[in-house]
Amino acid sequence: MGVLEKIAEIEREISRTQKNKATEYHLGLLKAKLAKYRQQLLEPSGKSGAKGEGFDVMKSGDARVALIGFPSVGKSTLLNTLTSTHSESAGYEFTTLTCIPGVIEYNGANIQLLDLPGIIEGAAKGKGRGRQVIAVGRTADLVIMMIDATKKDVQKELLTAELESVGIRLNRRRPNIYFKQKKGGGLSFNSTVPLTKTNERMIQLILHEYKMFNAEVVFREDCTAEDFIDVVVGNRVYMPCLYVYNKIDQISIEEVDRLARQPDSVVVSCNMKLNLDFLLETLWNQLALVRVYTKKRGEPPDFEGGLILRRGCTVEHVCHAIHRTLVADFKYALVWGQSVKFSPQRVGLQHLMCHDDVIQVIKK
Repeated sequence: MGVLEKIAEIEREISRTQKNKATEYHLGLLKAKLAKYRQQLLEPSGKSGAKGEGFDVMKSGDARVALIGFPSVGKSTLLNTLTSTHSESAGYEFTTLTCIPGVIEYNGANIQLLDLPGIIEGAAKGKGRGRQVIAVGRTADLVIMMIDATKKDVQKELLTAELESVGIRLNRRRPNIYFKQKKGGGLSFNSTVPLTKTNERMIQLILHEYKMFNAEVVFREDCTAEDFIDVVVGNRVYMPCLYVYNKIDQISIEEVDRLARQPDSVVVSCNMKLNLDFLLETLWNQLALVRVYTKKRGEPPDFEGGLILRRGCTVEHVCHAIHRTLVADFKYALVWGQSVKFSPQRVGLQHLMCHDDVIQVIKK
């Protein structure tokens, strides 16, 4: 029996097993086996499993965004509208057959946008070019999930399930669980909060399924068995996702309002170029980018070439972005902007920077 057949058999057994106290350990074991087989499916076996040539592109710019969606939802049209790149777009499915990169220039940042071929149901199992599309998606800083607004939330649920099955967790943070495999001593299990979704016996069964008998586990929040499996497997990717509903010109205003009010959602019409400015603004906020301007002594700030950094960056990050040796010669910095109480303010290396701050670095 192949891996695909084993996965299908376990999925069938999970679906027909009732969820109650008597079956929770059995379901936990099935989920652990399912995660193990899915991992085998993703790992290429020998040269035959290698990804197709020329599909992935080199990472460039200040951030990378992957456009994922079913065929013919408007991904290529969005790429053509937001960037200077041309991706073939037409009214039939599978117009895009490879990965096409483009660059969005916004707020002084160069954001790499990847137009990926349409995903079909069963992509995680290798249908279409699904596995290659998903592999590229894992390297992105953010996923834009393009959804046909006329299909309501059906596409969103199907795509989320496909990405979940290959270890991409959308708009979720990493479980706060400490896990370390040891050479001896058996299982050391502790929790700092009351656990309602799992227990020590379940954790032991999951670890035995992965042939792990000696480990230290500390639950720092009330997590599920699936969260613990993610921690054990260790190759899960947690990334932000923006749900973009296209073709809003074909649905009622009430439906547009409902979709727009959903979390992490933006409604647009690529053909009529509706609401694309708000999409770019939301994309900037989701990527958590900030722009910092530098200033030389006795000269005005360099508003032409700002530094693009991540939210939460410090003066030390700014120094590394300017030159790797600058921190060694750092004395103090003068900062103008929202991050300081008065302008200019003398600050040290650990001072947090804000968007559009101006900094002047003073060397020893």
